[in-house]
Amino acid sequence: MTHILVATDAWHPQVNGVVRTLTMMAEAAQSFGVDISFLTPQSFRTFAMPSYPDLRLALPSPAKIASLIEAAKPDGIHIATEGPIGFMVRRYCRKHGLPFTTSFHTRFPEYVSARLPVPEDWCYALQRRFHNGAAGTFVATPSMTAELKARGFERLMPWSRGVDVDLFRPRPVRLYGPKPVFLYVGRIAVEKNIKAFLDLDLPGRKVLVGGGPQTTELAKAYPDALFTGPKHGEELAQAYASADVFVFPSLTDTFGLVLLEALASGVPVAAYPVSGPKDVLTDPRAGVLRSNLREASLRALDLDREAARQHALLYSWENSARQFIENVLVAHNMGLPERQARFRRWRHKRNEQMKQRRERRRQKKTARLGGTGPFHSHASVWGTLWGNSRLPKNG
Repeated sequence: MTHILVATDAWHPQVNGVVRTLTMMAEAAQSFGVDISFLTPQSFRTFAMPSYPDLRLALPSPAKIASLIEAAKPDGIHIATEGPIGFMVRRYCRKHGLPFTTSFHTRFPEYVSARLPVPEDWCYALQRRFHNGAAGTFVATPSMTAELKARGFERLMPWSRGVDVDLFRPRPVRLYGPKPVFLYVGRIAVEKNIKAFLDLDLPGRKVLVGGGPQTTELAKAYPDALFTGPKHGEELAQAYASADVFVFPSLTDTFGLVLLEALASGVPVAAYPVSGPKDVLTDPRAGVLRSNLREASLRALDLDREAARQHALLYSWENSARQFIENVLVAHNMGLPERQARFRRWRHKRNEQMKQRRERRRQKKTARLGGTGPFHSHASVWGTLWGNSRLPKNG
């Protein structure tokens, strides 16, 4: 069985799209005869991330990273995050000449700039250096791929997402009262642009499911909105099914897994026309994209819930896992960027040598036939002589 080791700084008990994506993808990969194991913060001491106490970062040592990788004996290595674990595993792979792949999940430059006076270009330069050292970088959507290419990222490979359509499905429940209920699910944090949703003048009720550093502040500022805290499994599925519109105010998500969960639950989506939503909401019957989020939310109330569900059925974790596995195998076969560059140089040199050989053979053939003048076959020469012998003599 093929074994792929995934290094990630995002792991349980965190509740986010990266953790859900990796968990569900690993389960689906088993049906393809591929075992995916994880190198996570659970193997190290951790500390709370500044300004985000719910997130804990690992303190990995090079020796511990090396021992864990060597004990795992993987056929391929994938780095999912650009955190301490990700950087240490990248360092190990580069040191030992091992090809590895990465995935671009998070717009860290925007997240950092929302909290600290750090230019986004500086952060993108760091991310670009991190990912361009890989044999391939997996990106969730075409629009995100185009944006990263414009920023100088290389060797980008598509990796879409899936949704558990058995768990997230339409249900006859109304946990939050009569229509209309406008729902948000995700982290309650500044980078998610939650205030844009809470400031909307909408009828009915606003419900927010999730936790994060802004929860207390926003709950006090918006007492009419219901903050339920995090939900999982069946509770989360029932929360989705109880809503009439899912409102997604984020401007920075690279995909938005919650979009698929809402759609699978039969809940139309209202969102801004940015990367993530505009790649997922390709069917106008499933959601509304507008720069005016209030208008999008009100229009989404009139959409067909069954059409939303049918659109979500296009996404499966099996397809996502297949794409991930194929990317890893292709990228690891190509090797590190330096190896790819050496291969390109060798191929160019070989092509030049072949051109030179062909030219030398052509020159030798020309020389054998009497120089560079016009070429006449033996048949054409004898035909000319025979014809001339039959011409009438003068005088």
